[in-house]
Amino acid sequence: MSARFAPVRRLLAVLLMAASARSAPAQAVAAESAPARSAPAQAVSAAGGTAGGRHEVITWGASADRLGDAVADRGYRLVVHTSAAGDDLRIRLSNAFGDRPVTFDSVYAGRRQQGAGLLHGSNRRLTFKGARSVTVPPAATAYSDPLPGRLPAATDLVVSLHSPDAAGPATGHGMAMQTSYTAGGDHTAEESGAGWTQTTGSWFYLDAVTVRTDAATGAVAALGDSITDGWASTSDTNRRWPDYLARRLRGAGTAVKGVADEGISGNKVLADGAGQSALNRLQRDVLSHPGVRTVFLFEGVNDIKAHTKVTAQDLIAGYRQIVARSHAAGKCVVGATVAPFKGWPEWDPAAEAVRREVNAFIRDSGEFDAVTDFDRILRSPYDPERILPSFDGGDHLHPDDKGMQAMADAVDLTSLDCRP
Repeated sequence: MSARFAPVRRLLAVLLMAASARSAPAQAVAAESAPARSAPAQAVSAAGGTAGGRHEVITWGASADRLGDAVADRGYRLVVHTSAAGDDLRIRLSNAFGDRPVTFDSVYAGRRQQGAGLLHGSNRRLTFKGARSVTVPPAATAYSDPLPGRLPAATDLVVSLHSPDAAGPATGHGMAMQTSYTAGGDHTAEESGAGWTQTTGSWFYLDAVTVRTDAATGAVAALGDSITDGWASTSDTNRRWPDYLARRLRGAGTAVKGVADEGISGNKVLADGAGQSALNRLQRDVLSHPGVRTVFLFEGVNDIKAHTKVTAQDLIAGYRQIVARSHAAGKCVVGATVAPFKGWPEWDPAAEAVRREVNAFIRDSGEFDAVTDFDRILRSPYDPERILPSFDGGDHLHPDDKGMQAMADAVDLTSLDCRP
């Protein structure tokens, strides 16, 4: 089912946003009206636009969150896996949750050989407006200058950064499902991994990598919770469902090649908690990224299972705000049904009733540009309130590697190549 090319939807996007805000529950209205939370982070330097028939597209992304106390004179060697191929890579550093400026005095990008070690000759310094260092104010982001050269798809890119003065709350992504490395002092220029003696399962300060590619190429941003974040998939293997989707897109004829995984474990649509709510982080984590053509919305189970008296109509009002804001930004929205979770400790018949009502809206309302029915793909034919045992990661909520691949295989790739 798809109505993504209906002109009337574009004409009524602003009216829909206003109407949804009026009918939304209290927590959703607060999310929409709080400037400190819903406004995009101030950008120190903006992402590049289209030039000479080429433009920037996000090739990797991870949602920013608060990570605890920052540490001065600490280096981070961060391993990320790209999706779209392109030239002139740029990175985005985020201080979205900082309460003071943070300086990065040395930042490099290279390609991984093994562990913390880099391919010989691949590690190159990144600059910021021509300078070797950059100071990022609180609640701000900073883009690097383009780094000349080709970055292939499916590359293990390594970004090494050092801050001499980091303090206060650190910004990053907690559950990376990827081993990265830390070190005392500045080892960013070194190709060897010998100086990187400690490991971390989080990404610090880095929240996006972009490349310049032909203007026809676009990206999809997956806005989600722990299932999108990859919990219960195998670490260090890139087996989150957005990773499997990126593999499919590489071999397909579609113009969408970039995939940004914007999942946060425990995240909700309506309320802050495990990360800012989907409503509050939509602009920063999704709409601000270059080349995003489609928003893939797969959230809601945490709102439902938390037993905070969120009704189906509350959640639907939140979805409508996300759709309206995305449409107003010129993006299409694919909605995904909420997967079954019977057997998880918070499941009960009341939560199941809300899930079914929400899924009926997602499937049948026509308010999304397209729908992916993850509920149908993941549920057991013998007990549709449960995840299929062969897809169950062990807790009856999170799919394992096979389930993640089944989810990605269920996505209609043509639904992602949506142009307003």
